Amino acid sequence: MTLQISPVFLDRNTMHLALNGKLDSITAPKLEEFINQGLDRAIETLIVDLEQLSFISSAGLRIFAKTRKLMKSREGKICFVNLSPQVKKVFDIVKAVPLSEVFQDPKELDAYLASIQKQAGE
Repeated sequence: MTLQISPVFLDRNTMHLALNGKLDSITAPKLEEFINQGLDRAIETLIVDLEQLSFISSAGLRIFAKTRKLMKSREGKICFVNLSPQVKKVFDIVKAVPLSEVFQDPKELDAYLASIQKQAGE
C-alpha cells in the first residue's frame, strides 16, 4: 500500500496533514520530501491526522522526530490527532512523542489550543 498525504491549510499559519496508508521505509521518503519542500515557513501549527494510517515503522517515527525538531526550531507546534489503534499502540510503547502533542480528536486539540491562546492573552 502507498502513502497518501493530504494537506489542508486551516489558515495561513495552520496546516492539517492527513496520512492514509502505511508509513514505512518505502513510503517515509515521500513524507520527508513533503515536509522538507511543502511545509511553508509560515506554518506555526502542524496537525498530523493519523486516523487512516494503518502501519508505522521506525522509519516513520524518525520522520515524525525530525518534523518535531523542525517545528521546534521554528518555534512552532506539531500535534497528532485521531491515532488509529495500531499506531497509538506503537506511540505508547516507544514513547514516540510527548503526550502533550497527542490528542484523541480535533475537538480535544481545539480546546487545548484555545486554552493556550487564552493564557497568552492574559
